Amino acid sequence: MRFVSTLALGALIFAMQTFSQTPAQLAEIWDKEHVTNKLPSNLRHQDLKLYLDGLLKLGLKVNEVGRSNANREIYQIEWGKGPLKIFLWSQMHGDEPTATSALIDMFTVLEKNRDQEWAKRIAEKVTIRAVPMLNPDGAEVFIRRNLQGIDINRDALDLKTPEGRLLKQLRDSWQPEIGFNLHNQQALTAAGQTDKQAAISFLVVYGDEAKTPSDGHERNKRIVAAMIQALNQFIPGHIARYDDEWTPTAFGDNFSKWGTPVILIETGGLHGKDEMYLVKMNFVAMMTALKVVADGTEKDFSPSNYEYLPSNSGRRLMNIVFRGGTVIDVATAAGAAADIGINLERRRAAFVAPAMVRAVGSISMRGLDEYDASNFHIVGRIQPIKPGNFAELLFYKRDRQIDWKVPDIEKEFPPDAILSLGKWIKGAGVVPKR
Repeated sequence: MRFVSTLALGALIFAMQTFSQTPAQLAEIWDKEHVTNKLPSNLRHQDLKLYLDGLLKLGLKVNEVGRSNANREIYQIEWGKGPLKIFLWSQMHGDEPTATSALIDMFTVLEKNRDQEWAKRIAEKVTIRAVPMLNPDGAEVFIRRNLQGIDINRDALDLKTPEGRLLKQLRDSWQPEIGFNLHNQQALTAAGQTDKQAAISFLVVYGDEAKTPSDGHERNKRIVAAMIQALNQFIPGHIARYDDEWTPTAFGDNFSKWGTPVILIETGGLHGKDEMYLVKMNFVAMMTALKVVADGTEKDFSPSNYEYLPSNSGRRLMNIVFRGGTVIDVATAAGAAADIGINLERRRAAFVAPAMVRAVGSISMRGLDEYDASNFHIVGRIQPIKPGNFAELLFYKRDRQIDWKVPDIEKEFPPDAILSLGKWIKGAGVVPKR
């Protein structure tokens, strides 16, 4: 009897390992097998082509399906042979790159594990097609729009862009049952009325302004509920719901209207983690979606897990806030107690991101980094400290005697600390964190 019980337990463990991949296991697989080796924001079209060459060498189907306005190739990847059709597209906004890398890693892992039972099950149930980097021209120069100056995601009806026409043609010719629209959102978006960044936000997109429910829409809610459960193991409190205002010219809304209910995934920011961590979170989410669709467990999830997500919230967070410093006006040598709020501009990781003063006074918004500047005078290094100016700041302890009107204050009176481009270049740790 003990032998039989041991065999049964072993069979159960084998079955769990063979047919099911937990979120933790998916994250571990990504750690071991991901092939993307550039921060997504540094990725250009030529880098994507190198990634796609790697997929071709693995045996994946990768085809050029169109050209951009500047005649750059646009590709589609295909994997699986099942009856349920799933279509994903990324980077229709050129400066929203995270999911492009996640798609490359997802297809790599699926193909490398094609002989594993869990991957076989997905391949038997679904066929996946994906267009990574729909807007290669925008990606090349890291801008939202294409080179016509058009937001492709507002071109679903006019179809003035070659990228938009291609996207509609790919959907219409294949008629997928599920769509994934993959974007990035502002890194300072908050999850509800909290001080936590919305690292991932979801939206199950309706197909009309009246928000008419459908079987496909309800199924997508359950799929998102599964993705939420998976991601909560890594980023609890950092998952939110994107605004569901009907946008009649947007592709996600129209895909749903045309018969392909869409799940929108918006990647935000996560303080203390780099871009690759968010690639991993996208990978875990998408692989979880494929798993629950393939094994049928999607039906076990409650849509309420999606419906109760906190909504995205703006104007709650800043990158850096200095509290209670004395801001010096060098023109008059007068000082006034005030908070200083600073945000970093969005740039490629390889580029320098300027830090800008966004608020001076009593600031209710929270900083991802907050400092107690109450024992310091603060003066602008290049420009006066006011909204819209560069946040190049000099810090002087309040017990020092400083002539604020000297021509070169930084030289004549060396500061105790200097903040430049959002980083301490002198005196790190002198101004205490809150």
